[in-house]
Amino acid sequence: MPGLTIGDTIPDLQVDTTQGKIKLHQFCSDTWTILFSHPGDFTPVCTTELGKMAQYASEFNKRGVMLLGMSCDDLESHKEWIKDIEAHTPGAKVNYPIISDPKREIIKQLNMVDPDEKDSNGNLPSRALHIVGPDKKIKLSFLYPAQTGRNIDEVLRVVESLQKASKHKIATPANWKPGEPVVISPDVTNEQAKDMFPQGFKTADLPSKKEYLRFTTV
Repeated sequence: MPGLTIGDTIPDLQVDTTQGKIKLHQFCSDTWTILFSHPGDFTPVCTTELGKMAQYASEFNKRGVMLLGMSCDDLESHKEWIKDIEAHTPGAKVNYPIISDPKREIIKQLNMVDPDEKDSNGNLPSRALHIVGPDKKIKLSFLYPAQTGRNIDEVLRVVESLQKASKHKIATPANWKPGEPVVISPDVTNEQAKDMFPQGFKTADLPSKKEYLRFTTV
């Protein structure tokens, strides 16, 4: 995405939410945060997504992750919409704040607009999601078009990947799932790996005979 993207610090905006005014840096301080945007209230895909985020809130909470939604309508609209969200996803409670952005100013500052979808007011807000680290920097971004809903299982998976990579010198391979082996970073020598990963590691036997694909568990 152009503008604010991976590695950038999110701006310290003061925003109105369904739980009062917040400053983004204070909200995101020393923890992981998922910031997710929606084109508008009372829209079908968004209603299902906010319900799913509420349904998964306990899983994100276990991992120390805060949730912060955003939609381009006012607070009164948000509060009425929450009733629909909770009714559609029984047992889910929207306990996370939702930012109000009726002028579509915040959504632009956070780079959450769809470059292709426009209406009479300009570019439409996208179904965007930033995962923000404890250092207030964007670690990962998803940008979905307005027509396509997110996969919340995938959001949870990448949160675990990012958190493991922040603690260990590892990366997660293709199709990785929590509990499966991870790969050791190339800048870690085999001697260092023996100290860093006392549980041991396995090196893939490749035609090149280069020992760069090393698997371990963390």
